[in-house]
Amino acid sequence: MKKKVKQYANQIETGALDRRHVLKDFSRMLDNQIEKIVLFILEQQGLLASRIAKLNEQQDALQEQPDISKICELREAYRAVGQDLLKLLFFVEMNAIGLRKILKKFDKRFGYRFTDYYVKTRANHPYSQLQQVFKHVGLGAVVGAISRNLAYLQDRQGSYLSIYDQPTLPLQDPVVESIKSAVDRLTHSTNFLNFLGQHALIMQEELPSPAGEHVDDQRYHFMSLLLNLANTFLYMVNTYIIVPTADDYSMSLGAAATVCGVVIGAMAVAQVFSSVYFSAWSNKSYYRPLVFSSIVLCIGNAMYAMAYDLDSLSVLLLGRLLCGFGSARAVNRRYISDCVPLKIRMQASAGFVSASALGMACGPAVAGLLQTKFKIYNITFNQVTLPGWVMAIAWLIYLVWLWISFREPAHETEVNHVPQKSNAEHDKLEKGLAQPLLPSTQNDENGEGDEECEESEEAPEDSRRPANSLGSAYRLLTPSVKVQLLIYFMLKYAMEILLSESSVVTTYYFGWTTGTVSIFLACLGLTVLPVNIVVGSYISNMYEDRQILLASEIMVLLGIIFSFNFIIPYSVPQYVCSGLIMFVSAEVLEGVNLSLLSRVMSSRLSRGTYNGGLLSTEAGTLARVVADGTITVAGLLGQRMLLNITLLPSLVICIASIIATCCTYNSLY
Repeated sequence: MKKKVKQYANQIETGALDRRHVLKDFSRMLDNQIEKIVLFILEQQGLLASRIAKLNEQQDALQEQPDISKICELREAYRAVGQDLLKLLFFVEMNAIGLRKILKKFDKRFGYRFTDYYVKTRANHPYSQLQQVFKHVGLGAVVGAISRNLAYLQDRQGSYLSIYDQPTLPLQDPVVESIKSAVDRLTHSTNFLNFLGQHALIMQEELPSPAGEHVDDQRYHFMSLLLNLANTFLYMVNTYIIVPTADDYSMSLGAAATVCGVVIGAMAVAQVFSSVYFSAWSNKSYYRPLVFSSIVLCIGNAMYAMAYDLDSLSVLLLGRLLCGFGSARAVNRRYISDCVPLKIRMQASAGFVSASALGMACGPAVAGLLQTKFKIYNITFNQVTLPGWVMAIAWLIYLVWLWISFREPAHETEVNHVPQKSNAEHDKLEKGLAQPLLPSTQNDENGEGDEECEESEEAPEDSRRPANSLGSAYRLLTPSVKVQLLIYFMLKYAMEILLSESSVVTTYYFGWTTGTVSIFLACLGLTVLPVNIVVGSYISNMYEDRQILLASEIMVLLGIIFSFNFIIPYSVPQYVCSGLIMFVSAEVLEGVNLSLLSRVMSSRLSRGTYNGGLLSTEAGTLARVVADGTITVAGLLGQRMLLNITLLPSLVICIASIIATCCTYNSLY
């Protein structure tokens, strides 16, 4: 197929073909290839079903005359069928990914919107063969038959249990677990754990091995993982613990209340740069960056607290900058993606997101508890300085725990080794199939790994290399990926405006105290996990991700519109309800956005320093910087104008993201 695309390009240049003929011919060729895939799936399903039927007959005979040795042989026979099904599932996945790459390659070569046209006309047709490739519901019957019969043959105290009798009983057979994982990956089915894990954007290899691809267990250390999650939690607490009191601290140092935007945003400014060097540092070590992070954060928080007695806004801002330079979230992500075994990586990713959400809720809550004032040796401890002292002590304790318990994983296995092993497994699995599918693309499959490469073709090993600079990473971004990053920027901007100006806005309009603001922000943070449970367990199984994405963007837009102060007097119910709609919708949007982003982003961005996680972090951090800067600049016009002026950019960016989503809607597949 790739050769055919090159041939089309040459023929168009020489004038031998017109574009309309190319579109018609390429559509016909794709239809034929997809039909081959579908017919092959049906043929293999029939062969597997025949084998299962014969094994069922043997099982019925064993029910009358049980024989332990024959039962063991029968279980192995079912496992063999399961392994063949696993090969088929992997082969279908490879072709589904290949189809996406072919469409992207065609659009890039000719500048067409062919993907939009092809998906729109084929996917929604009642006899859609494209849906058979991406959904392939019929394989579920084969999966169910293998799972049920293996469960029947489980030797549990001499009884034959049924998965229907005890549906909550976990199946221990690794073949069944591998098949279930492969089916979930293919159908994009999800649950709360997967949905939550996708928030972390810890990207996986695009074609994971079906036979049990995993990170060497010797690199994994549970306490080290726990320390990374604790680092994530403490950093989020550190970020949001000052939000309820930042305006009071600014005024106590002689600045305007809206300078709180600069105080809060200083941490995000530093994080823009720290994310890059921490990501690069994690290529060599995980322990040393975490130690450096803890020390810098301890010093930064101490400076933040001492700025009150020094009566220095400069010391305050420098302390927050140091806290931002201590952001090790890039290291936390890399540890999970590189050192945690694949079988528990989703749980670890979900833990990363849960730790972030919990920290986001705990930060303001802790600030609300620190409503006291006393002095020790001329050092003032009050509601504005105590957050700094508490976090400095917390990071000092964490540093001791890190020094005692962290185990540095071995770095002998470089990332280049992983795809080589993976490709060897892929070749072995393909040879296990009855016949090759899409023969015209089989030899070029590896070369197709870089669908966003330049017009000059790269060697297969080059096409698998991770991006080595921000520029090369940016060149790998397709229009649909850029739109998803814009959406991520928008939602982070809107959330930061809501959170950072909450203390100023609520004090001006409603006279809220620090404790009331803390409760409000903590309640917002506590909605994260329940919302993700509902979306991950129910809504995402009922609707496509792109449908949820667009609906969430519209809800964020409504939340922004309702937040404006116009016509009627501003009230607490209006502020709380609009803020809740905006925040909850943004949380839903973030999960779906990152899910789609991990799917449409190049596999070359799944590893290395400049990975997809870093790009999303940079987009989100930049949004926070711009939002906090907007608050400070808008504050120059007075607090009366602050709310509406800061909401205007959110409104414009949200409308732009909705338009961009509609333009790329059919490519979000």
